[in-house]
Amino acid sequence: MNIFVLNTGRCGSTTFNRACSHITNYSCAHESRSGMLGEDRLDYPKNHIEADNRLSWFLGRLDKKYGDDAFYVHLKRNKNDTSRSYAKRYWYGIMKAYRNGVLMKLPKKTDSMSVALDYYETVNSNIDLFLKDKSKKITITLENIDEGFLEFWNLINAQGDLSAALAEFNMRYNATKESKANKKKIFFRIIAKLKRVLIGFPKYIKNV
Repeated sequence: MNIFVLNTGRCGSTTFNRACSHITNYSCAHESRSGMLGEDRLDYPKNHIEADNRLSWFLGRLDKKYGDDAFYVHLKRNKNDTSRSYAKRYWYGIMKAYRNGVLMKLPKKTDSMSVALDYYETVNSNIDLFLKDKSKKITITLENIDEGFLEFWNLINAQGDLSAALAEFNMRYNATKESKANKKKIFFRIIAKLKRVLIGFPKYIKNV
């Protein structure tokens, strides 16, 4: 049986995958086929657990290939905490793609937290609709991860080292680096200001 961990990102999916690595009767991976196209994108091995937040954009194809034969995990984190984490990553990654590629005509001065909250609602709504008719599923919240993971372990008849798996949730993986995020934010602000100066410079020369 294939297992898919659907999520927004910034909600513990990397740690969840680390915990699953202690399961011996399933393989597991995190975003392992994210750079592939066509049938290769969703061609996962049997008895495999895959955590990939970008699967929320492939739900139609995921349903067509795996449907109700797979087991689905909806991994969630508190709305504000998830959105704050993404707001810190506003200038790159999936937030940049959502802001520029999906919303497209979003005003440049739009508050980053507002965009992150919108992303959160969009992705989780997509997942909720996808899971509406699925019989093998579980929703796990990061805030109650120990209890949720234990239930998940039992539902999929996992074998392995449960204690080691649960211990992974005491570690932090893929945490947002505040300084890196701030540096990127400052850099893009400088670029934006330079553009405004260059655009306005000919008019300034004309008026001198």
